[in-house]
Amino acid sequence: MTIPIKIVALLSARSGKTEELQALLQGMAAASRAEPGNRRYDLWQDSAEPSRFVLDELYADLPALAAHRATPHFQAYLTLIGALAERTALVLAPVDVDVHVA
Repeated sequence: MTIPIKIVALLSARSGKTEELQALLQGMAAASRAEPGNRRYDLWQDSAEPSRFVLDELYADLPALAAHRATPHFQAYLTLIGALAERTALVLAPVDVDVHVA
């Protein structure tokens, strides 16, 4: 059984870097979505704080995430992101919750 892996990242653009950050994140979309193990790559912008973005990614499993992180587009992202944003990334695994309705 494969276990899907979700990435949720909160990225806050450094001063004057909102447009560059948005371009970088949007530029990752097509290449990331084309990866065999990618199930989703969605980018959200905070309407109350336009310099803040939420990246929502889903991978088929840990090997798919590892393959993503080895791609040239992700490696390029790593070289640029520190200068463009403060970021917090969560790597999440599903929790199977057995819910009983009375």
